[in-house]
Amino acid sequence: MIEILGYSAMILTSSSFLMTDVKRLRLVNIAGCIAWITYGSILESVPVIITNVLILGINLYKLKK
Repeated sequence: MIEILGYSAMILTSSSFLMTDVKRLRLVNIAGCIAWITYGSILESVPVIITNVLILGINLYKLKK
């Protein structure tokens, strides 16, 4: 189950970079960040959590702008 979450996060994050519409890219990347944060929390991996919280913040800021 945990591996499925990790693979889902990987697919969301990777596929977001293939998108040409910036708004959609950010939304899919936000979903990926949330999946990574959840995955990192389950594994208690602070670097995964911190990195994706920062990326999530950047995506939300840029999306509002």
